[in-house]
Formats: sequence, C-alpha cells, structure tokens
Amino acid sequence: MVAEVDMRCIIIDDEPLALELLEDNIKQVERLQLVSSCRSAAQAMQVLHEQPVDLIFCDIQMPGITGLQLVKSLAQKPMVIFVTAYHEFAVDGFELDVIDYLLKPVPIERFLKACNKALYLFDLQNRPTHTVLQSNRDHLFVYAEYDLVRINHGEITYIEGLKDYVKLHRSGYSKPLLSRITIKALEEQLPAEQFFRTHKSYIVNLGYVQSVRKGRIKLDGVEVPYTDNYKGVISRMTGKAF
Repeated sequence: MVAEVDMRCIIIDDEPLALELLEDNIKQVERLQLVSSCRSAAQAMQVLHEQPVDLIFCDIQMPGITGLQLVKSLAQKPMVIFVTAYHEFAVDGFELDVIDYLLKPVPIERFLKACNKALYLFDLQNRPTHTVLQSNRDHLFVYAEYDLVRINHGEITYIEGLKDYVKLHRSGYSKPLLSRITIKALEEQLPAEQFFRTHKSYIVNLGYVQSVRKGRIKLDGVEVPYTDNYKGVISRMTGKAF
C-alpha cells in the first residue's frame, strides 16, 4: 500500500468572506494542507514561485489578473478548482483541464466531492508510473488503481487524455477506468485501423461512431470533439472528404 501524502493547496479570492468560508471548508478535509490564502493573482504567483503547491482553489473575476488569466499563464500548472459566482465561464474553465467548477455559494457536500476527486487524482499521479503491460490483437492490460485490468479493444468507446493519465470509457460500464499513462503511449498500443486520434485529448473507436458534424463526433450516446488539425483523420476514418 502506498503511503498517503497530504495535498498542499492555496486559495485565491479577492473577497475576505469567501476566503474565510473556503478556509473553514478546507479544515474539514483530511489530507488538505492550506499553504496560503491570497487576495490576488499576483500574490498567488509569488507563493507558487516560492513553494510547491498541488491544488489551487481560484476565483475567476478578480481585479487585475483574472483567475482564467492566471491559470493560462502557469507553465507548471497544479490541479485547479474554480470557485466562482459566474456560471458563464464554465466552458473556459474546463478547456483548461480544471478538476472542477464550483458555483458560489458552494454546498459543503459539493465542495467535498470536488476535493475527493482532486485527492484521487493526486494519489494516482504520485504512484509509480505504469505503462501498458501487454497488448494483443483484441485486448490489452493496464494498471488501474491497484489492479491489473484486462480490457478488450471492442469494449472501448473512446479514450480521454488528462495530462499524465487517461480515462478509458467502455460500453456497458457506468464509470470510466482511470490509468496513469499518457494518451500517446496508449495510442501506440491500439490497432490503427480501429482507433483514431481526433483531438489532442481524445481517441475514438470507429465501431461506435454514429455521426460526424462540424467539430463533434457522436458515439455511444455522447459527443467528443475533433479539431481542424485532425480533419484528415476524419476523412480517413469515414472514407469521405470532410
């Protein structure tokens, strides 16, 4: 069993009351260590420069540098949970691969859910890196949590890349399987005639593709994006110019 390590976090919000509420919430979460409460993005950048931080709780609308601008500027980005009163920035937030997007006032159960997600990913990132152990014509083995799991190629609907780990979405399963491996390394183990990279963060199984329209691919009841950089892949996948 891997020893559990505390996750170091900071809060960034220009409102004193919001800082106090987040501080109180953080005290209720085991393994969250509050490093600093910051009233501005500039102050937070100084903290990030001086000491390691694993997780940022960040407001979006702040005087001067906004939360979005701060996160976009970070070369080495910790995990981020946006805490804001403005729902209209949700799409921008998730395009930055943030862990969660919380709307003020945040119920404690919703806050705890976001923290548990961050702690799970933190533990996943801090385990020894594993790659695909074996790949055959119709299946592969990957490490997921503490198990070595066999996955049949045919059950994978699509794969979502998230930094140094992937989510494998499988037909018939309610939850994706998380494994610490890059999407590029996993792509190299999959049959090229069946699996297509449609986006820097997505691989789809051709067998589940239902329709294609501008910027989106529908498969198995969900939609995943494709970008202009992968238009050639879409044409090869469908046999049609697109």
